[in-house]
Amino acid sequence: ESIEWADDWKGGYAYTYVVLKQHTNPDDFNKKIANYLDTRLDNNRTALFAQQYSKNYLYGEYEGGMLTGGRIENVRLFTFIAIFILAIACINFMNLSTAQASKKMKEVGVKKAIGANRSALVFQFLSESVLMAIISMAISIGLVFLMLPQFNIITGKTLQFELQEYIGTISLIIIFTGILAGSYPAFYLSGFKPVAVLKGKLTNHGGEAWIRKGLVVVQFSLSIIFIIGVIVINEQIEFTQSKELGYDRTDVITFRDQRIGYNDPKPLINELTKISGVISVANAAGDFLSGDDTNTGFSWQEGDEDDNHLFMAPKVGYNFIETMGLEMVAGRAFSPEFNDDMNKIILNESAVTFMGLKNPVGTKIGDDSEPKEIIGVVADFQYGSLHQKIEPMIMQLQKRGKQFLVKLQPGAEVETLQQIEKAFKTIITKHHFEASFLQDDYTSLYDAENRVANLSNYMAGIAIIISCLGLFGLAAFTAERRTKEIGIRKILGASQLGIIRLLTQTFTKTVLMAILIAMPIGYFLVTDWLQNFAYTIALEWWFFVVAGASALLVTWFTI
Repeated sequence: ESIEWADDWKGGYAYTYVVLKQHTNPDDFNKKIANYLDTRLDNNRTALFAQQYSKNYLYGEYEGGMLTGGRIENVRLFTFIAIFILAIACINFMNLSTAQASKKMKEVGVKKAIGANRSALVFQFLSESVLMAIISMAISIGLVFLMLPQFNIITGKTLQFELQEYIGTISLIIIFTGILAGSYPAFYLSGFKPVAVLKGKLTNHGGEAWIRKGLVVVQFSLSIIFIIGVIVINEQIEFTQSKELGYDRTDVITFRDQRIGYNDPKPLINELTKISGVISVANAAGDFLSGDDTNTGFSWQEGDEDDNHLFMAPKVGYNFIETMGLEMVAGRAFSPEFNDDMNKIILNESAVTFMGLKNPVGTKIGDDSEPKEIIGVVADFQYGSLHQKIEPMIMQLQKRGKQFLVKLQPGAEVETLQQIEKAFKTIITKHHFEASFLQDDYTSLYDAENRVANLSNYMAGIAIIISCLGLFGLAAFTAERRTKEIGIRKILGASQLGIIRLLTQTFTKTVLMAILIAMPIGYFLVTDWLQNFAYTIALEWWFFVVAGASALLVTWFTI
């Protein structure tokens, strides 16, 4: 038996895959099929286009027919984060190299006095930084091999590190990092005048200190942005799990009839309802949590105007509304007692508002040849994930849906599941019973976000640690240079707390500047990330206060 809407040009019932002839230009093909639906129905809103299948995994999100992103956004996100962390490490090298320039002054002076030109010195210092990058890369490759198994657990992937495949990329990273980190120290150190150096008349320029402070500001700005991001991502993930969705997903299991063709679900439903631990049983066509079942072509007269709107259109069986705990605000649910068929429909509140229906129950919509009667109105509920807004919905009856949902009594789930599996195998003998809890399936809708949150936690930690290492080096060097000053101050009665305050005040001002810079940038970035969700948390003031205060506390502790 075929489904009514399987061959309906207005429906999105099935995915279509096309194998193009060799050398066919996909853009030319899309131009040919763009208006094809116009030849099949009265169409004013839909255009067809094909996408290369190999790009579907990373580039899978569209809006208004235009590519808007997909998993590729996460790839880009972590690429940028990795670049930022590498930049923080380069800033440390620059800062510490220039801070300790006095130790190389005489070397530079002597070499210049005996004829070394500036380009030779620049080459020397760049070579030193590239050599350090090579040593660092060797250590990092070893760490990657050690940490890859744990990384695969965190990401849910099975990545392998084949060194020979990445040797070109690694070489570029070494050269880039070495030159970037060593460029400023090389040109700074090679610029010393030999006479001034050898006579001991070279003094530190104010510009040098400002550059170092500027680099620390950049470094801590990035760290604070990471902290803001981590807080917002984790809060949003928690929000997705706690938000009221308009249905009850607790103690509901779901499984599928994997048999080919359409089979009567009544025998299995009858067996399941006999089990003592089962509260109710329902079936549906398609995956309820995917939220991708749609339909169009409905018209109505009671509202302001007819429309060719694309409605959410889940196809559900009897008892679905009761099993999922949906709230009926008018009329009734689908029921075998009324011998309901596919010409009976239920709207959600958003659809009633959209259509402008004052008395929806009993109203008939659709074309004159096959009108559909509204028998009830259900309260709005979240169809699919929180990435999707609640939209106008028309629920249709599908008695032969293959997706089963079973509401269990709490406290005896294990025993009840065993009985359900036994009943399943009695009716469907040639297929495995593969059930999952609806709550777990809902959580898995946000697997990508959870992995982003986990990786962001690690990366923010790495960024902060590297920033603190640089700050520790600068603070230690500053204290070393001011040893005599500190000694004199203590002789004159300065307290230990006063000395600590003396050493921290300069860095405190620098980090406060970083906080001022990071706050608006962090706000912009997390606001942009939250655009991926239809329903989001409100950005609270304490997110930013905690990030700034954390940076200050870490700074003081490090110093």
